[in-house]
Amino acid sequence: MKKEVLKEIEAHDLKAVRFSFADQHGVLRGKTLAPGEVKTALERGVTLTSTLLLKDTSHRTVFPAFTPGAGVGIPEMQGAADILIVPDVSTFRILPWAADTGWFLCDAQFQDGRPVPYCTRSILRKALKDLKDFEFVAGLEVEFHVFKIIDQNLKPSDAGQPGNVPEVELLTTGYQYLTEQRYDHIDPVVEILRRNLEKLGLPLRSYEVEFGPSQFEFTLGAMPGLASADAMILFRSAVKQIARRYGYHATFMCRPKLPNVVSSGWHLHQSLSRNGTNAFMSGEDDLSEIGKRYLAGLLAHARGAAALSTPTVNGYKRYRPYSLAPDRVVWGKENRGALLRVVGAPGDPGTRIENRAGEPAANPYLYFASQIYCGLDGMTRKLPLPPPADTPYEAEAELLPRTLQEALDCLRKDAVLCEGLGRSFVDYYCRIKEAELARFNLEVSDWEHREYFDLF
Repeated sequence: MKKEVLKEIEAHDLKAVRFSFADQHGVLRGKTLAPGEVKTALERGVTLTSTLLLKDTSHRTVFPAFTPGAGVGIPEMQGAADILIVPDVSTFRILPWAADTGWFLCDAQFQDGRPVPYCTRSILRKALKDLKDFEFVAGLEVEFHVFKIIDQNLKPSDAGQPGNVPEVELLTTGYQYLTEQRYDHIDPVVEILRRNLEKLGLPLRSYEVEFGPSQFEFTLGAMPGLASADAMILFRSAVKQIARRYGYHATFMCRPKLPNVVSSGWHLHQSLSRNGTNAFMSGEDDLSEIGKRYLAGLLAHARGAAALSTPTVNGYKRYRPYSLAPDRVVWGKENRGALLRVVGAPGDPGTRIENRAGEPAANPYLYFASQIYCGLDGMTRKLPLPPPADTPYEAEAELLPRTLQEALDCLRKDAVLCEGLGRSFVDYYCRIKEAELARFNLEVSDWEHREYFDLF
């Protein structure tokens, strides 16, 4: 296949080829090579600084990279040593928005070919292997915002870690959910995104105007686990890059701090397949016995998995009652207030479980892996499924974590997730997230200033 890709690069006279990997946050990082270097890169990989795996969302290095083991007990990363990113040739694309540019998605490896333990794509590969006879299948329902940029805020004084964000204005004033007139307002932007995304070969299903101001929803069809996670990574990065080239700012942040703007979620539709047949489908019930046990596992570990479906401080501001977002650990049949929604009917080959907890900023490899390990535990232990919640916001059930810190504490205590993901990975992940929390806790918020400045 490498020969075919090299011929395609030559036939299209590409001038640049990007080699990218998804970091711990699901953000693409990498290098762009001249076409003459691609053959060697396909054989040997591309070197990158290992500290890219040690950064929080402000791009600050959290661990002491110049101490023994780089602060994570891995000598191969000490001193900001190089790692390799090795391209998966099957992921090659020609980027339609970037002139004469190709793209590969890569896996992170050490120089001797071993996977770097913090490569989240490799973590999902392991989880998929642990399913043995089953195949994880996922469909994506992704909400996000697109705004018109009115000031990019690129003065030197705007720089920082992180720098100042663009000043924006709305494309619509919102609250006309799924009206054709509102959709027509955003259609020029949708058309720009759609035209480019189609050329990437992504399984696009629908383009929708969502409830909130300047809020969109795109859905992608069901795909096998790794391909679906790869599609989410490419979709998210492509939308941001395409939008920016046309003067728009696309964000997958859950709840932007803008007047009247509402939260975005990522609803993950999942099922298991065995021998090409949906293992969740039942001839007599809404869900097979395998599906019920898998669902019971998702419920049992929902609080521990929250840190992976909702990995930012901001995402927990979405968990509100009566908001079409979940706030507690319940399931329901065709109930959008529940954390886990069963979709389907007896004999329906599209039967699936929708997890409504996720935020669109989640790393799909970790989100998917967490679901697999939760569901597998339910199947292995044959966990009984509790009754569905007809009134999910009033049900007597455990609440979802209310903060990222609470979610991290739940993850650390979840033995199944720690075993599946690896205790060392969980410790590493939690430390990065707690570095973000430490910075957040030192910031004085508008709420604090408004609440106390005049009173005291």
